[in-house]
Amino acid sequence: MPVDTSAPPAAPPRPMVVVTVLALAGIVVSLMQTLVIPLVPQLPTLLHADTGDATWAVTVTLLAGAVATPVMGRLGDMYGKRRMLLVSLAMLAVGSTVAALSSSLAPMIVGRALQGLAAGVIPLGISIMRDELPRERLGSAIALMSASLGVGGALGLPLAALLAERTNWHVLFWVSAGLGAVVAVLVALLVPPAPARTGGRFDVVGAVGLSAALVCLLLGVSKGADWGWGSGTTIVLFVAAAVLLVAWGAWELSHGQPLVDLRTTIRRQVLLTNLASMVFGFAMFAQSLVLPQLLQAPTATGYGLGRSMLAAGLVMAPSGLVMMAVAPLSSRITASRGPKVTLMTGALIVAIGYGAGIVLMSAAWQLVVVSAVIGAGIGLAYGALPALIMGAVPTSETAAANGLNTLMRSIGTSVASAVAGVILAQLTMTLGPATLPTQAAFRVVLAVAAAAAVVALGVAAFLPGRGRAAGQNLARAGAEQRSPDRVG
Repeated sequence: MPVDTSAPPAAPPRPMVVVTVLALAGIVVSLMQTLVIPLVPQLPTLLHADTGDATWAVTVTLLAGAVATPVMGRLGDMYGKRRMLLVSLAMLAVGSTVAALSSSLAPMIVGRALQGLAAGVIPLGISIMRDELPRERLGSAIALMSASLGVGGALGLPLAALLAERTNWHVLFWVSAGLGAVVAVLVALLVPPAPARTGGRFDVVGAVGLSAALVCLLLGVSKGADWGWGSGTTIVLFVAAAVLLVAWGAWELSHGQPLVDLRTTIRRQVLLTNLASMVFGFAMFAQSLVLPQLLQAPTATGYGLGRSMLAAGLVMAPSGLVMMAVAPLSSRITASRGPKVTLMTGALIVAIGYGAGIVLMSAAWQLVVVSAVIGAGIGLAYGALPALIMGAVPTSETAAANGLNTLMRSIGTSVASAVAGVILAQLTMTLGPATLPTQAAFRVVLAVAAAAAVVALGVAAFLPGRGRAAGQNLARAGAEQRSPDRVG
């Protein structure tokens, strides 16, 4: 009788290993978005460019990320989520390398655009977790992965400030390239390929149409203040965005294999969750705009604390740590009360944090407290959003649906940046040769952010009341994905 000498199949990686690697990937990608912040005032000099042109090094990342997020999600559903995750991380590493080697504006813009194309990592990671993890670990893992967007953003500021102050600015991008390469290797070695794929033909027309609409919309939002909100260019961009979105929607509804299944998207739970995500993205980003400026403003203003960029980053860092710490709590609330309750609780805490910030801004420790409270609310809410989405969409559309939800958050942050910029530019004071925002301007921005959190709370209140059932459906879907008869 022949003896079977074949080696036994390798044991699959432990769930905690998969979670750790995917969360690390999310943190690295979100770090990339804040690494350039300390360089913004110096970019014209460093890149030998005009001030207006130099801002494209920031704007292009936003535009590329908006285009990549839904497209990579759909490609992940069709051809493999891990494969697209590795492609995204490769673009991050290549883009960071190009930026590190640049000394002029053109290659920097190319590098930053490639970095932005990695924005699909977080929705892809969440979708891989749904495919691979046992149901008892799924909720906390998704909460952690979703929170990694805020964690990386909060931790990236002090790291970037430290490197910018102590080293050559190119080191920022070499660090980003190295982290991207390391995480890509870890994903290749430790994250199993997700077998759930839909196949089919990619909707090229839908991808081009959505990309064009998003570029017009976000370009108008991000550059409107520079060009003038009533300028012909800005108005044309907004009109073009509206026309393109209508045409894109008509195409998607008529297409047999659309980029985004709009019939699923308009389901009450999905639609309201995406709307809440957009409003919440607005609320989240306000603290990143206001608190560092308060900390760095000169003491002669009467409200500024006169701290360095590094000190400002260290004040913001606890917010990211709190987001990570509350991820397990977000999962427990979702398991016991449903993701709707978790989202509403997070929105309420964020509103309280911003309300406190209106009066607590005279000392660094007060801003630490305000930032930590806001971070706790964001951590709770961001953990609930993917659970709400995945409780309402089929497994075959997980990555695309999460990508669209992440895009909604990004649109919210872009609008927050534009609105805050207008407020801070209108309410100003003169200090020597400089024109600075007044304390009232910062308070108005905080009040608007608090109002946005209240709006998100109101939107969440209209979500279907079967939140617990949605969470259970998510767990069952994860279990079904791991059943032996799934497609390989």
